[in-house]
Amino acid sequence: QVQLVESGGGLVQAGGSLRLSCLASGRTDSVYTMGWFRQAPGKEREFVSAIRWRDSDTYYTNSVKGRFTLSRDNAKNTVYLQMNSLKPEDTAVYYCAGDREPHATVDAQHFYDYWGRGTQVTVSS
Repeated sequence: QVQLVESGGGLVQAGGSLRLSCLASGRTDSVYTMGWFRQAPGKEREFVSAIRWRDSDTYYTNSVKGRFTLSRDNAKNTVYLQMNSLKPEDTAVYYCAGDREPHATVDAQHFYDYWGRGTQVTVSS
């Protein structure tokens, strides 16, 4: 089993920045991909970004490309989502997730086996 704990959410003005962290514990060597998803009020949860744990290949949804950067620190079992130029439409609960299989696709929620409880990001206009 793998446990995931997100942190770093908060309230920020439009144009500001936040860095989310996801700390993994337990059988972290079983995780192949780490992903971030978000769910805005009244909307379905959507893919934001993902990183392959071994080779650091990263993936982003189009709406965050150029603004968000995903990285990982293997020694700390932590992934970081640096979010810059935040917009009100980025407001959501952000969830960290782990996939233990080398699936070709990284944006399908049903492939992810482990989930954190989420951290709230609110961007004011």
